[in-house]
Order: sequence, then C-alpha cells, then structure tokens
Amino acid sequence: MQIYTLCVRRFITPYCNSKFVPTQEVFSSHLFAQLLFQIVFNDIVFVFSFQSRLDPYGFERSVDFDYASYEELMSEYLVVLTRRSIKWSKLLRGKGKVQKNVKLKRYVRKGIPNEHRALVWMAASGAQDQLEKNPGYYQSMLEAQHDPKLVETIRTDLHRTFPDNVHFRKTSNPCLQKALYNVLLAYGHHNPAVGYCQGMNFIAGYLLIITKDEEKSFWLMDALLGKILPDYYTPAMLGLKADQEVLGELVKVKTPRVWQVMSDHNVMWTLVVSRWFICLYIDILPVETVLRIWDCLFYEGSKILFRVALTLIHHNQALIEKAQSLPDVCQAFKEIVRGPLVDECHTFMQKIFSEPGSLSMATLTKLRTTCRARIVAEES
Repeated sequence: MQIYTLCVRRFITPYCNSKFVPTQEVFSSHLFAQLLFQIVFNDIVFVFSFQSRLDPYGFERSVDFDYASYEELMSEYLVVLTRRSIKWSKLLRGKGKVQKNVKLKRYVRKGIPNEHRALVWMAASGAQDQLEKNPGYYQSMLEAQHDPKLVETIRTDLHRTFPDNVHFRKTSNPCLQKALYNVLLAYGHHNPAVGYCQGMNFIAGYLLIITKDEEKSFWLMDALLGKILPDYYTPAMLGLKADQEVLGELVKVKTPRVWQVMSDHNVMWTLVVSRWFICLYIDILPVETVLRIWDCLFYEGSKILFRVALTLIHHNQALIEKAQSLPDVCQAFKEIVRGPLVDECHTFMQKIFSEPGSLSMATLTKLRTTCRARIVAEES
C-alpha cells in the first residue's frame, strides 16, 4: 500500500456510482488547521494534512511558506490528481508494461500519478528494456574495482544533495544517501566518458525519490544522460552549451524583443539558463512542476526542456524588457521562475504546449548542428 501526504484547505469525498469523486465545500480554513484524515482508494492511502512542514516528497518547507495559497491551489489540484489517478488505473489495470501511442502521450501530458511514474518512465524512456536485457549488470558495476578519484568526488557531493529533504539525512531510516552513492558510482563506471559531474547527484536523487529502487534509477540515468541528453555531462559539455545557444536562436524567432534585450546588454544565455538545463529544472521550479516536466521529458525527449524555457520567457517578456543592465536581466530571469505561473503546475504544463507554438525535432536537430559547429570552431 502506498501512502501520500497532501495539504488541502477544504475537501469532502462522496462516493457517486462507485466512483471516487472529490468535491469542494465552503468550510472555514481555521476550523481544520491541524486536521489529518485518510482516504483509501485502489490500495493507495491519501493522507490530507493542512499544516505539514514537509511536502509529499520529503522536502522541508521554508519558514515563510505560504500555506494559505498552497491550500487554495491544492484544493483544486487534488480534483485533477484524483481524476487522473482513476483514468490511469483503468488504463494500466493488469498491465506490467505500457506501449507508446497517441492516447498514452495525451495521458502523460496531463500528468502521471506518482504511483505509476516509475513504471511509465521506465517504459517510455527505454530503461525497462535495458534493465531486462542486462540482468545483473547494475550489481556488477557496484562490485567492479572502483576508481578512487571517482569515489572521492561522489562522496564530496553526497552531503550537499538535498539537505532539506528528510530522506537524505543520515538519521533517516532508510537513508537514501547510500542508494544515491551506489547509483552515481555504478553510473560513473558504466559511462567513464562522463564519470561524475555536479548536477548528476540531484537528478539521481529525484529518481530515487520516485522509484525507490537503485537499479531502476540507474537505468533511468542511463536513458537521460546517454540518449535523451547526450553530451550534457561530458567534460566538454558540448551538448549543454549547444542547447543553450539553440534556445537563444529560438527566442530570436519566437520572442525577438527578449532576444534584443539580451543582445543589447551582452548577456550570454549560459549566464541565465545553464542551471535550468543542467539540473533539468530541479531547485529552479517547484517539485511537483519539475516532476510533471519529467513525465513529458521521458516520453517526448529533450524538446520539453525548450518548451518550458520558451514558456517562461514568453510569458514574462514584459518583465525582461524592463531590464536596463546585465544585472537587471539576471534578476529578471531569477524572478520568472517563481510565482503562480509555475506553482500551478497543471495550468503551466498546458501552457508549454501552446504558448511556444510549433517546435519540431527536425528544427531542433538543424539548430543543434549549426550551434555545435559554431562552438567547436570557437573553442578550437
């Protein structure tokens, strides 16, 4: 049985035609400030808490966390979550695997329930196929002779990985630090061209939070770093550098006034978006929003990262255009990743597929080829 803790303000849950249909009632928030209650549905226990200091994934909330706004948001989003959970349970009933198709793509864009994320990510990314084709491979990587330099580098970053998440503290039982170390070490030996690079610890950490399984997290890392985002984490980081320039080219076409501001103040794209790409929006956007982005990233590939970036820029172009200097531009890019736009993850995900307009892989491939060639020529 899986247990999830969620915050809401006002909620009742009647049964209608044997279906679990949540509806909102106008109750005073203060009457239920510390109330905790449970709803059991399809062997999943939803625990609704009104003032939890932790989010559903174990991250501590800041001292200035706006509970009132969050409860207002979740009272609406829980309706969406429950509706999607019912649809997904019907779609996956009795199935150990999923096949890519138009219906599944539509479902993924509307959000994968947390209880099904590992299954769908593994299937959509090809990680499940790799796991099945290579039985025992992950364990063999752990048992291989370890590179002392790789071990030292990984160990140095362990305590820096999500210090605000209770699951990564040594006092936690189980503590995910050991699992994180294993996944990073195994991947470093599996892909020596990459080894270990800062940023990979956060990606592996998110994967472990969702899958709760080292081997699955390892193969999802392989899908991300080897297939979806090649050359992002190699020493030269050519893929990462190229994609930042590709974003600039897309902005030039889709939001030319923002591109002009960047040009006028000599702001390099890497200065304002490098963390967006290398961390895949971890610690940039809210956790639930990041996971919704990753749902689509594993299914549709790297173009999702561009859709997110273009939406953030397009939606906030008026703010960016006010910048009078390079520091102003940098400050604007810090501000556009905060607020209701990104907090309301369901609405935000709808926007990323509408606001940027068309964005084909053919266009991205062409731009990547041009940008990579330019970077190589400049660095040679």
